[in-house]
Amino acid sequence: MFFVRTASERDLEKVRALLIETWHATYDTFYGVEKVNELTERWHSLPALKARLARKNAEFLVADDGRQLGGMGYAAMSDTQAKTVVLHQLYVLPKFQRQGVGRDIFAELETCFPDAERMRVEVEPQNLHALTFYRAHGFAEVGETPVDDPSGLPAIALEKPLLG
Repeated sequence: MFFVRTASERDLEKVRALLIETWHATYDTFYGVEKVNELTERWHSLPALKARLARKNAEFLVADDGRQLGGMGYAAMSDTQAKTVVLHQLYVLPKFQRQGVGRDIFAELETCFPDAERMRVEVEPQNLHALTFYRAHGFAEVGETPVDDPSGLPAIALEKPLLG
């Protein structure tokens, strides 16, 4: 059984390994191994994870069973949209998917931002499992990322109202 808790610096190596594994399992077929390696090196490096851990108005969670991390989630208040929390990451190791780990991390993240009125997430259009998950949790499509988005990756933007 996994327990959701706030991540600490000592978790970051395991979080990085989890992100590398889940990104390859999810995105290799969309972008190829080389692109996924490039993105994980940039976005999931220890300095990048440490910066997220230190960010104000953010929450960095892990699902821990005492032996291993089964998932992670990271959300932060938007710098550009009032009363909006952005769900930047919600990843569960493939062997633990569809067992409620993602649901539990997500449920905890929903409660961490009492001043937020909505939660926003961007999902790769081909990632049908993620789109299904978010729609099942009350998200609706509100648009797409602009072509000149810094990530260079296509994404569908989804939002969900949060009850205070």
